[in-house]
Amino acid sequence: MNALFFEITAMTEPAAPESYESALKELEGQLSRLENDPLTLEEALTTYQRGTFLLNYCQSRLAEAEQRIQVLEGEKLQDYRIS
Repeated sequence: MNALFFEITAMTEPAAPESYESALKELEGQLSRLENDPLTLEEALTTYQRGTFLLNYCQSRLAEAEQRIQVLEGEKLQDYRIS
């Protein structure tokens, strides 16, 4: 195995964004950076990895919001508890 494999697998959990909106804004910035900036391979991999983390974070928050909406009872929105 090469050094890159060990470097990537040894990384700690990325910092979670403050909110869905901040994650989406950062994700847009990561995408712009990948599309427009001349990056080294390592910079591109790091940017892509962070973007993937942010995408998963956003998808998770949206799924949770959808589940909360589905918990509607009559006219009142109930809190959804993740089990």
